[in-house]
Amino acid sequence: MAASKLYPDARRALADLVADGQVLAVGGFGLCGIPEALIAALRDSGVKGLTAISNNAGVDGFGLGQLLETRQIRKMISSYVGENKEFERQFLAGELELEFNPQGTLAERLRAGGAGIPAFYTATGYGTVVAEGKETREFDGKHYVLETALVADVSLVKAWKADAAGNLVFRKTARNFNPACAMAGKVCVAEVEQVVEVGAIEPDQVHLPGIYVDRIVHNPTPEKRIEQRTVRTAGDK
Repeated sequence: MAASKLYPDARRALADLVADGQVLAVGGFGLCGIPEALIAALRDSGVKGLTAISNNAGVDGFGLGQLLETRQIRKMISSYVGENKEFERQFLAGELELEFNPQGTLAERLRAGGAGIPAFYTATGYGTVVAEGKETREFDGKHYVLETALVADVSLVKAWKADAAGNLVFRKTARNFNPACAMAGKVCVAEVEQVVEVGAIEPDQVHLPGIYVDRIVHNPTPEKRIEQRTVRTAGDK
């Protein structure tokens, strides 16, 4: 019988996986669909010199923002970083490397990495700083930029539900970058809110097959913080 993919907690799921200098792909969009427990365990592990592939870096004090505060991240490969003051400070001070990507390009670089495609051409970014130092070609009168695939040593993702084989179901917009990050990782650890038996998820409802998931961590009560909350005062129309 195959060994169980379910680990008792996030710390033990990462204990023999993470190391200094690794490249990690972390799912989520802002604070939506982020692997909260796995990020906290990564912080507590003390590993450093990390390159993090993620749409952004959370916010100050939460999500990947925690790893910026502890200086465990050396480089970010990201799309949007506007909600994190510490990110801004470190970048402007030359303390943090940053590789900016248009959001669709970042998603496609991860997808290509998971599909075994080494590179692809895209029109996005041609003629801008995004294309500096990259190969360009013309096809049918239009110019394109060559973008390379992204592959991570370890992927950390968040899902709503998993069965014991690692088949995942994501919930609404929390799916975001998670499937692409999972597929791009050599090893994938999934943090989930529900764990069910094999067969409890209808095959047509599986968003990510278990072949991409190596370890599962059950976190039934994540914080799920709201990135920005705007309310109106009584009497406003």
